[in-house]
Amino acid sequence: MDFQIAYWHWVVFGMLLMLAEIAVPSFTIFWFGLAGLLMGLLLILMPDIGISSQLVIWAVLSVLFALAWFTLLRPLMKDRTKAGNAGEAVIGETGQVIRQPTEGARGQVRFTTPVLGDDEWDFICDQDVAVGDRVAIKALSGNTLIVEKRS
Repeated sequence: MDFQIAYWHWVVFGMLLMLAEIAVPSFTIFWFGLAGLLMGLLLILMPDIGISSQLVIWAVLSVLFALAWFTLLRPLMKDRTKAGNAGEAVIGETGQVIRQPTEGARGQVRFTTPVLGDDEWDFICDQDVAVGDRVAIKALSGNTLIVEKRS
């Protein structure tokens, strides 16, 4: 008795591999499952493909899909936003001093557009500044800006 793999064997195998991706979050097994589904479709179109040929075709499709994922598709999905880089995103923003720093208190600066969700910030400056002076952000230190005077 000669065992013959039917198209639905490949479809079920492909679906099981795709479902296994739920447990393995690498998004690699998915491509092996997709190759299994494609092999099932190919077997519907050409039912007399031998078992060894089916396995070779499935392996080649799996490798091609995985390579396409890691070299072409995955790099396109990288996060290119500035989320998490708040300090670098605000450097250079300019505002106006509304409260002059004193010996015991930090100064306060107001921005025309909110910086990191707020338009007024406490600041530290190495130079002497007065109310009305323009300052630019040099760095972010916790909830305080480090600024420099603009002329």
